[in-house]
Amino acid sequence: MHGTGNDFVVLDERGGRLGLTPAQIAALADRRTGIGCDQLILIAPPPAGSTADAFMHIYNPDGSEAGACGNATRCVAALLATGTGRHHLLIQTIAGELQADVLGPERVAVDMGPARLDWRDIPLAVRADTLHLDLADGPVADPAATSMGNPHATFFVPDLASIPIETIGPRLEHHPLFPEQANIGFAQVLAQHRLRLRVWERGAGLTRACGSGACAAVVNAHRRGLTGRAATVVMDGGELAIEWLANGHVLMTGPVATAFTGTVDLSAYPR
Repeated sequence: MHGTGNDFVVLDERGGRLGLTPAQIAALADRRTGIGCDQLILIAPPPAGSTADAFMHIYNPDGSEAGACGNATRCVAALLATGTGRHHLLIQTIAGELQADVLGPERVAVDMGPARLDWRDIPLAVRADTLHLDLADGPVADPAATSMGNPHATFFVPDLASIPIETIGPRLEHHPLFPEQANIGFAQVLAQHRLRLRVWERGAGLTRACGSGACAAVVNAHRRGLTGRAATVVMDGGELAIEWLANGHVLMTGPVATAFTGTVDLSAYPR
């Protein structure tokens, strides 16, 4: 499945655990020798006593587990709606519960929860002003940081096309300021309610879209006085509508699609 070009292998564990190892996840995510994806998603039963419809595990292509992924949440919500007939769903993740509304066969809105702005919530290695981080690399400097259940730093640039993201992205992702690494966004303000964004994702590299990165970009842009609380974010794979609500939560709306369904022989992937 994919949301605005951000693509996922989605496996269903509600009928029993698959027992995937990080090595198997990395092998499945490999675009040459596996299926290929930006993240691998496991849908599991919700914990006992939970009111959630399902638990969603998110794994990066290196096998590490991620805390949040907005585009994956929208894809999983669409999948659950098809199976249950319900259009309002609650999906639990290691970063908390996310509410999703299926607005049509290919459009889903997700409440990504509150944007967290304190330096300890990002987290940062040292106390700092998250609106203006003392961080620079080549042509970029002075990012703003936000946690959307995962750490984001957004650099605002006048010309996105001129930024060597594949060169500086890995260095910024692993900068000592980010003890858990970070997703690094590069945003260009096109208009009061329109941003162009590319994101170097933690553990995944440069992707065609990043839902939580789009949320962070709008939050940070509004904090800087660059946009309103609602904006369309244009990424390589398409557009997302983002709104930072008055209650602090961030609402993301956009398309989803199923590329194909099939089966895979997990025993072919060494543990």
